[in-house]
Amino acid sequence: MKHTTLDIKDLIIIEPEVYKDDRGFFYESFNTQSFFKVVGLNVSFLQDNHSFSKKNVLRGLHFQKEPKPQSKLVRVISGKIFDVAVDIRKDSPTFLKWRSVILSAENKKQFWIPDGFAHGFLTLSDYAEVCYKASNNYDQNLDDGIIWNDSLLNIDWPQVDGFILSDKDKNLKESKIVFNL
Repeated sequence: MKHTTLDIKDLIIIEPEVYKDDRGFFYESFNTQSFFKVVGLNVSFLQDNHSFSKKNVLRGLHFQKEPKPQSKLVRVISGKIFDVAVDIRKDSPTFLKWRSVILSAENKKQFWIPDGFAHGFLTLSDYAEVCYKASNNYDQNLDDGIIWNDSLLNIDWPQVDGFILSDKDKNLKESKIVFNL
């Protein structure tokens, strides 16, 4: 398993070894021992999520607050997305900095996003199916987020013909409000 550590501490892009032949391909989408070796943590995943999104759907930027923050291991099984993680650890030197990666069924990359990050993505293909493991179960009372076009974050989203957002995501607050800055 190849991996790339990004310049924001703890964000990692994982590339599994894919075995291809004339029948198709095979790869381990998750192996506990290999994963723990790469991230340096013993993470327990409690929930698997699977979303289907049409082109130009933007989901996020979501996070779950203490005491049950969610780490996520994100991958795409069909289509292509622009995936974003934002550092929301107030004591971090990269607080409110973001990084992105293109995840697709074709490249089979996975994005490790530990707790302390907000997460969102934009569907670039006609549709995308995104699967991710979460380290804590969803808790509606701890669910929070930052508006996708936050002026402090200044995320460089790909240009598309109109973003499609849920009502919830349209009404998320700016980071300066969420974090009392």
